[in-house]
Amino acid sequence: MKTKELRTLSIDDLLKKNAELREDLFKLRFKHGIRRLENPAKLGVLRKDIARIQTVLAERNQK
Repeated sequence: MKTKELRTLSIDDLLKKNAELREDLFKLRFKHGIRRLENPAKLGVLRKDIARIQTVLAERNQK
């Protein structure tokens, strides 16, 4: 997800998206512990998306 797209979302939408991505990351980590993932790079992508959302939220809290 692009940062420009995230900046257009409201704070509530960002918080919902953050919760969804964290849940997906948890599930993937759990699966990765049990067996091999088809696409292990997805873990990194999810972590970076979560970081982008947190950055946008932090920017809005400073204003």
